[in-house]
Amino acid sequence: MKAMVLRAPSELALDDVPSPQPGRDQVLIRVTNSGICGTDLKIYNGAIPVQYPRIMGHEMVGEVVEGSDGERVRPGDRVLVDPVLFCGVCLLCQAGRSNLCPHGALIGRDANGGFAEYVTVPRHHVFPLPETIDSQTAPLIQVLTTCLHAQRLANIFPGESVVVFGLGVTGQLHVQLAKARGAYPVIGITRSAWKRELAEKLGADLTMPPGEDAIRTVVEATNGRGADLIIESSSIVQSIADSISMARLGARLLLFGLTTAREGALPFYQLYFKELTLINSRAAKNEDYPPSIDLVRRGVVQLKPLVSHVVSLAELGTAIGMLKSETGRCMKIVLENTAR
Repeated sequence: MKAMVLRAPSELALDDVPSPQPGRDQVLIRVTNSGICGTDLKIYNGAIPVQYPRIMGHEMVGEVVEGSDGERVRPGDRVLVDPVLFCGVCLLCQAGRSNLCPHGALIGRDANGGFAEYVTVPRHHVFPLPETIDSQTAPLIQVLTTCLHAQRLANIFPGESVVVFGLGVTGQLHVQLAKARGAYPVIGITRSAWKRELAEKLGADLTMPPGEDAIRTVVEATNGRGADLIIESSSIVQSIADSISMARLGARLLLFGLTTAREGALPFYQLYFKELTLINSRAAKNEDYPPSIDLVRRGVVQLKPLVSHVVSLAELGTAIGMLKSETGRCMKIVLENTAR
């Protein structure tokens, strides 16, 4: 089969490799579309170490070729893949926290993934897709599951004010989910004017660039109290600091963005004085997939506006370069996994 193979950091090429063979309790999937995300970029440049050679890609949809779970999926079915593997028997798995399984793995990082014509996955990690959800947008449902998992931890109540820092793909999804949960106002913050415009089309009540004016505006928009929940999705330390400053007394701060900085200036006293609750989330759980698919099926969450580019599998290297660039209107890039 054809696959985009990463042989070393930044060394990527289209190659012929043996097709995977499904083992016990696995299904073979012909991948039709896959999404590219920041994790792929970090694997590509070596920031996230992997064993080489590696086929990346963890946001994927396709058609079942071989294997079945006997109930939900059969050969010929279109499916979405849950790429987070877990053992099912450890303390965390038994406690319902399979996303934290110490024996777990991520398809596309620890095992070969979806930037190929075929992939094998455990049969309980595939979910049928309704005909109304097209394959070009369906890879984003995997991203949506991570946002849904995070907001379930944050437990938004109707009428609460929510600020979303960073309006990339996950930020735009957080805006839509917060609105669906009845949050008001939902406020988006980013430097990008076109991302602010998109967030407003997708339901944000107010948007603005970051800075001291943003802190004042959030406080004013919440009747002088500050926000009930701030979702930090930009991975920028300064945004975390601003999130603390615009939070009301007793508020929650959801640290969704993957911040890798080892140090930074934060208003630590405010964490104490305001008695803020810090919430972190990691990936998603198997149970987050059916409701995420349903949210898209019912049109509660829109994915199509977030897909900015669709390119062929062979153009993966170019697509990664587009993600690295800070110019242009690049949101989610989806691959058509037709390498011929």
